[in-house]
Amino acid sequence: MSLPAVLLAVGVSPTPTPSESTTPAVPSLEDAQESATNAASWVEQNWSTWLAIGLRVLLIVVIAAALRVAVRRAITKFIDRMNRTVQAVDGTALGGLLVNAERRRQRSQAIGSVLRSVASFLIMGTAALMILGTFEINLAPLLASAGVAGVAIGFGARNLVTDFLSGVFMILEDQYGVGDTIDAGVASGEVIEVGLRVTKLRGDNGEIWYVRNGEVKRIGNLSQGWATAGVDVQVRADEDLDKVKETIDQVAERMSKAEPWNELLWGPIEVLGLDSVLLDSMVVRVSAKTMPGKALTVERELRWRVKRAFDEAQIPIVGGQAAPADPAPDADPTAGMAAPSAYANAASPQAQAATPITPPAVTK
Repeated sequence: MSLPAVLLAVGVSPTPTPSESTTPAVPSLEDAQESATNAASWVEQNWSTWLAIGLRVLLIVVIAAALRVAVRRAITKFIDRMNRTVQAVDGTALGGLLVNAERRRQRSQAIGSVLRSVASFLIMGTAALMILGTFEINLAPLLASAGVAGVAIGFGARNLVTDFLSGVFMILEDQYGVGDTIDAGVASGEVIEVGLRVTKLRGDNGEIWYVRNGEVKRIGNLSQGWATAGVDVQVRADEDLDKVKETIDQVAERMSKAEPWNELLWGPIEVLGLDSVLLDSMVVRVSAKTMPGKALTVERELRWRVKRAFDEAQIPIVGGQAAPADPAPDADPTAGMAAPSAYANAASPQAQAATPITPPAVTK
């Protein structure tokens, strides 16, 4: 007897085999109504929470965007006000000199960029954390991970961070700018570009130096304020000091009225007095206040004029080794030479007559 027949005999309905197709159960109308009622009830219970979260997020975004726009606009107005303040010292030539259009433009752009970036990062970062807190996300692991990542980046890029922070403070404090001549220790020259990480200098020979801001330990700015031109005039110890001073004063008066030296000189050329007195000479110190970066030019011109004036006044300038005297043009160059001797030639009669006589050999 087959298996289906046995199952029918005992009253058990046979289970359909996998090969037989089974018709899926179609949900009834009551089941559909019950599912819709449950969904509507769930939405009705949670819609107020969703609406509150959405409104809170929207409020945070709107406030953050409005605050960011207001802060950036305030920073822009502040930078524009800095650019409009073009006179550092009212009514003086120094104020106009310190105003360099390119320098002020780069400085204002750098300051504005840093301030706007910092403000945007703080505002938007705070808003993002508040939004995550609104969704009840635990921020402790995120903050801990950010702290660890910050420490790792700080150790790995500490030189970059140092350069950036040093550049920010150099720009904010206006330690130097485009067009200034500075001595940065590692290099010196004229500043042609100021960045947050690197400063570009052009040296005296035309080379360009890239100096990292973090490596600059001290800065000597030769273009701010004024410079001092100093010239030392060394004359004989027995020279008339009144005559020397009068001659230098005449040179100073003429140079102060000549162009372009009347613009480069910001003060009178003064004879400060004796800088040193030696046994055979004395040094007179001459000084003048000049335009920044023009001290060397003024010193060279002042030396030139003092030398010509001293030559006219017959005041010799001494110092260093004395120049050798030139021989007289009509002197005989062979006057100091001895006449040739006849004994120098061994074949001459004088040399042979003076030759000692050799004694004859003795025979046994």
